[in-house]
Amino acid sequence: MNPRLLRVAGPVILIAVSLIAVVAGLAYGGGAAEVQLADPGPVVRWGLPIATVLVNLSAATLVGSLVLALFALPAGERPFEIALDTASIGAAVFTIAAATTGYLTFLNVLNAKPTLDAVFGQQLGRFLVESPLGQAWLITTIAGAVLTVLTFAVRSWIPTLLVAILALASLIPMGTQGHAGTEASHNAAVISLVLHIIAAAVWLGGLVLLVVVRPAMSRRQLQAVLLRYSSIALVAFVVVAVSGTVRASITLLDVSNLFSTYGFLVLVKVAALLAMGVLGAWYRRRLISRMADEPGSRRFWGILTLELVFMGVASGAAAALARTAPPVEAPLVGQTPAEVLTGSPLPPELTLERWFTAWDVDLLWAFVVAFALFFYLAGVWRLHRRGDAWPIHRTVMWILGMLGVFWVTSGPINVYQDYLFSMHMIGHMLLSMAIPLLLVTGAPVTLAARAIRKRDDGTRGGREWILWAVHNPVAKVLTNPYVAAGLFIGSLWAFYYTDLFRWSLYDHVGHIWMVAHFLVTGYLFVLSLVGIDPVPYRLPYPMRLLVLIAIMAMHAFFGIAIMMNSGLMVAEWFGAMGRTWGATPLQDQYVGGGVAWSVGEIPTLILAITVAIQWSRSDERQQKRRDRHVDRVGDLELDAYNEELARMAERDARVAARQRG
Repeated sequence: MNPRLLRVAGPVILIAVSLIAVVAGLAYGGGAAEVQLADPGPVVRWGLPIATVLVNLSAATLVGSLVLALFALPAGERPFEIALDTASIGAAVFTIAAATTGYLTFLNVLNAKPTLDAVFGQQLGRFLVESPLGQAWLITTIAGAVLTVLTFAVRSWIPTLLVAILALASLIPMGTQGHAGTEASHNAAVISLVLHIIAAAVWLGGLVLLVVVRPAMSRRQLQAVLLRYSSIALVAFVVVAVSGTVRASITLLDVSNLFSTYGFLVLVKVAALLAMGVLGAWYRRRLISRMADEPGSRRFWGILTLELVFMGVASGAAAALARTAPPVEAPLVGQTPAEVLTGSPLPPELTLERWFTAWDVDLLWAFVVAFALFFYLAGVWRLHRRGDAWPIHRTVMWILGMLGVFWVTSGPINVYQDYLFSMHMIGHMLLSMAIPLLLVTGAPVTLAARAIRKRDDGTRGGREWILWAVHNPVAKVLTNPYVAAGLFIGSLWAFYYTDLFRWSLYDHVGHIWMVAHFLVTGYLFVLSLVGIDPVPYRLPYPMRLLVLIAIMAMHAFFGIAIMMNSGLMVAEWFGAMGRTWGATPLQDQYVGGGVAWSVGEIPTLILAITVAIQWSRSDERQQKRRDRHVDRVGDLELDAYNEELARMAERDARVAARQRG
């Protein structure tokens, strides 16, 4: 197909197939059937899922174009400009589609009849401002409008990166509204849906950009871009497949429900996903290498067009699924205080056995750990294949650190931290103090700099972005030992004595922020003192020990302050769980303070010992350098002395000769 024709035909095919798929899915699943009570009308029943399709496609165009531009295209050149223009168009359509979807959602939820009077406007305003569903669509619409302007204005690396982060964040409200807050497994359903939406957007949007940018690139340039896109698409495929499976299992509850109308639409999505995976593997392994010849190029773009068709089927089926009633109603929660607060029933009493058998996997952190382990080990293997050595203890430390992250975020601590303050504190201490010590010892930045291939075509890959993140001015400030220490201890007090703690309990987004924040601040603090990876400035060893002593003192004072607290922190949460086993909430809080004061100091003590050992070894190395210097100087002085003796002997011989003469 002609490149310029495909530039127009590709998006048209995608949109047309998506609309056909959503209409067929609604007709088959009954998602647009007339409601007996409070029917919103056919315009809303059919228009809402169609508008949702347009939201999903435009969001994908926005996000995927930005991500692929940052990873595969050189800034300042025509393809990069086209990518940002494509993202801008996607953002504009995203804004309009989101506003339309929010409006139709209002009509559907409240069964309001559109009028021109003030009452209708007031109802719409209250819906957008006061209800969580309305707030989600209002935030999404505003974000789309801001992104429309920004994608049109920016044209360089760093602003584009910031816009891409904002674009990814704008998809989060769409995921949070896809699961009722009164249903069981609420957090797992929300996280799986958010990950599913973001990964699908990156995958689909990158595919659209390939079609749009093709006429502006040579075949050799396009071949490199395709290889980089296929790497992104492979990661996205894994995330989409796993998150989609988790999401479907929460809704279907049983394999037998796959034979329902809802289950059939799920199977359609699965079939489309598998087909796209097979096509992606085929053109990555066989066709991209043949892009230089005309037959290989024609075959590749034919396969890519077919992939757009499957993308359209999956997008339409997803929108139809959102409006189709599941085969069984998800179990509602709210019968007990714990279910009202957390969305899950109160777990059994924490026994020794439960420390090894209690699991509640957080899908987001499971992905983080899995990819961190995979890419680290892949880097080690690449060094090994080219004959370079990498210390085994660093690999072991990284693996242990990542397994520690998984255990804290998905093991017994994650199961019980909402019910026991002491478990919450144990997780906090591990995330901010123990695990960072292991991860820093793994030296991931040094490994990345050595293992990832350097780009020489003006684009930025993983190596370039990692080195930029390490050496940019913000990183230089954050890795300053005094700043890192201030963040480490200051955020500890600020978190527990402000509403940030309450936010992390009531909102799973707040919980994710908490885990990421304490992991990062702990990592920066350890890195600034003993890290193997490079940092702009390190304190002399005596000052490092003084900083650690000060941190230990303030940390101990924090633990004692909690132990001496006569009131219960977030009393409406920990005091209202209805827990009948274990210590009382106030006694458990006292235990948590003891954990912060005693157990929490152990990693800091290990850190201090590590600094002392490094100091000792540094002194030994300096002494050896001084000894070598003295040896060299001594040898030079001896040579000079011998030369002087020789000159004196020669002078005496000349004097004696003159006297004889």
